[in-house]
Amino acid sequence: MRKTIMEACNAVEREVDKVLLKFGAINEHADTVLRDLINHIESLKKELEDAPADHELTPGQIQVLKQAMTKVRDTVQRLATDHRDLHSTVSKVGKAIDRNFIADFAGTSREDVFSDKTHLLNQVICQHFYRQGMLDIADELAAEAGIMTDESKKKPFTELNYILDCLKQRNLEPALEWARNHREALLAQNSSLEFKLHRLHFIRLVQQGPSKQAEAIMYARKNLTQFVTRHEKEVQALMGTLLYLPYGIQSSPYRYLLDPTRWLDIHDVFTKEACTLLGLSVDSPLSVCINAGCTALPALLNIKQVMQQRQVTGIWNGKDELPIEIDLGKQSRYHSVFACPILRQQSTENNPPMKLVCGHVISRDALNKLTNSNKLKCPYCPVEQNPEDARLIYF
Repeated sequence: MRKTIMEACNAVEREVDKVLLKFGAINEHADTVLRDLINHIESLKKELEDAPADHELTPGQIQVLKQAMTKVRDTVQRLATDHRDLHSTVSKVGKAIDRNFIADFAGTSREDVFSDKTHLLNQVICQHFYRQGMLDIADELAAEAGIMTDESKKKPFTELNYILDCLKQRNLEPALEWARNHREALLAQNSSLEFKLHRLHFIRLVQQGPSKQAEAIMYARKNLTQFVTRHEKEVQALMGTLLYLPYGIQSSPYRYLLDPTRWLDIHDVFTKEACTLLGLSVDSPLSVCINAGCTALPALLNIKQVMQQRQVTGIWNGKDELPIEIDLGKQSRYHSVFACPILRQQSTENNPPMKLVCGHVISRDALNKLTNSNKLKCPYCPVEQNPEDARLIYF
């Protein structure tokens, strides 16, 4: 059975937990032993300091000192032994990593895949740096790779990154100004970004207590009244907070409005709405590809090893097709998941899935090929039907 990334991580984590547990036990034991030893030595030292200058040690005192020296030596040896045992436990972590993770990924790569697409790959990387606000790195890469960049394409990324940095610092003004400038376009896509920004500003005012009550009311009259139609219940809740200003909103039914995660949410909402407005994907295409590759890598490494053991490496020759199907999860699905069971091709806009009268589904191309004199016999059951009765469906 193929070991997933999560299983591999859990296996390594178990070894790390053993190290931490053992280290904690040794540390606690060493603290206790050393503390007792120090106290014993300090007491002996005090007795020697309190003795007269010409005092000679009695045989009993000499024996006590010898026992103390022996105890110190034995304690140091035991601690050194425990320390060596800890090294052995730590080394098992490295072995667990080697055992659960394969360091050589070269077996799953194809150098010739990007042989004629290097320029496109550099463009994708360059765009990723622009999206992240790393303008200096992007410009340097563009210059070295010979990529012509339009200044007009940089400006949206520069502005968005500046606004996102301000939101992280809880500065709403740049985001509010951007939302006001793009109000009509945001309303066209049914966005609530501007309202959520004003709501955060209003909440921040009422959080400061009765001293900000008048300012909060003026802000609501100026900025929130325009959203009453679309966000009536939310506006009513905001107005309700004014009743609890003398007592503190934290102890009111509206304390949920103070949840700090709302600042994280507004960061994500702004990113999504702004990217949609500008015709950009929310996630960087480069990061999407890398995450998909990391998810698929364990399965590819496993199938590669099996192919080498069975000496069937020749079946993995297609540049654009994998020898196995890999499910990357719902978040990585951008196209139809239907594949025609007859032609074994993934459906497209020009070749969509068609539902037959009997309930079976095939692609439109397969439907046309199976049609004979305006009659169609289902390839999975004996029902004969008119191909015009087939209906287009969506997955």
